[in-house]
Amino acid sequence: MPRRSTPVAIVGAGIGGLTLAVALRRRGIAATVYEQVLELREVGAAVALSANGTRVLHSLGLRDRLAACSAVPTELVYRDWRTGDRVVSYRVGDDYAARFGAPYYGVHRADLQIALAEACGEDALRLDHRLVDLSAKAEGYELVFAHGATAHADLVVGADGVHSAVRRWVTEDDPAVYSGTSGFRGLVPVGSIPSVPDPGALQFWMGPGAHLLHYPIGDGSLVNFLAVVDEPAQWPGSSWVQDISPDQLCAPFDGWHPGVREVVATGLHKRWALFGQRPLQRWHRDGVVLLGDAVHAMLPHHGQGANQTIEDAATLASLLHRYEPHQALPRYESLRRARTRSVQRSSWVASELLHLPDGPDAEARDERLAAIHETLQWIHGHDAEAVAEASG
Repeated sequence: MPRRSTPVAIVGAGIGGLTLAVALRRRGIAATVYEQVLELREVGAAVALSANGTRVLHSLGLRDRLAACSAVPTELVYRDWRTGDRVVSYRVGDDYAARFGAPYYGVHRADLQIALAEACGEDALRLDHRLVDLSAKAEGYELVFAHGATAHADLVVGADGVHSAVRRWVTEDDPAVYSGTSGFRGLVPVGSIPSVPDPGALQFWMGPGAHLLHYPIGDGSLVNFLAVVDEPAQWPGSSWVQDISPDQLCAPFDGWHPGVREVVATGLHKRWALFGQRPLQRWHRDGVVLLGDAVHAMLPHHGQGANQTIEDAATLASLLHRYEPHQALPRYESLRRARTRSVQRSSWVASELLHLPDGPDAEARDERLAAIHETLQWIHGHDAEAVAEASG
């Protein structure tokens, strides 16, 4: 029989942790989310939700809420860094939704987080709870928080990101790997970037040693962007964020299309080290399990960080509904490990391909991009809940 009253402690109120809490709640499984911040606030400007993510969120009752606060890109376009010429384009909008069974959305991260938190309910969310210790007890687990409070749960889920405290309990591995690239981002009013063609499209500008991604969010009046550059070769210090000057922001894009220069000139004067992860051999230990960036942080070049986390949550919730935890967790790891590793590897390959200098290799890449529909199919066409339900 399904276990319908398993007390689950979820550490981390990001997209993955909140999605899991909503999914469990809809299946009658009690879950509490513990988050270290005093109030939920923006971390990152926006998120791109592809069909493999929006399909799950629609099933959780968020269809109308998402539609009201999201923009639907008109196309996916790859452009030449200097001329702005289209290399490849792929229609999105209604065509995409018809093909994949769910829309592609650009949404402000704060809007998505608020929608998920409201769906969880105030009684399921505990803010100002920074986990400092986790230990096994005769029955279940004790969580200890920085201000001295404790909690007990039968099952603990670490959805606490790349710096996961829960991961230290599951494995001693430190999987973070600096990619040799850094990124900076911002939100730009469409009216301030007149040289950008088709600002309503999701676009990659590809060039030597750098690329620019941008897409509309909300009502379409704002464009979210991420610019990525092949520097510094070694990341200085322990902080993943570094202040930079306006000149450092714009210099890698000297000689690029005027639209690109307009976009990057508006960026925040900070850059983020882009880290991926070595695949973990262990995703769970007894009744403690990892989810999302805590176990498979990936480079952002397929826009799949949030979507893979949502897939994790849908899979884990489905399995916990049908199996006892000692049966559900190995199944969850088995279902998710191969897929997330494939997306991780593909994002590393994309990082190199997007930054090729002009020449034969770039020309070969451009020819291969004509088959972008094949990449979209295996990533965006995935139905995590259906796969979990069919798993036995």
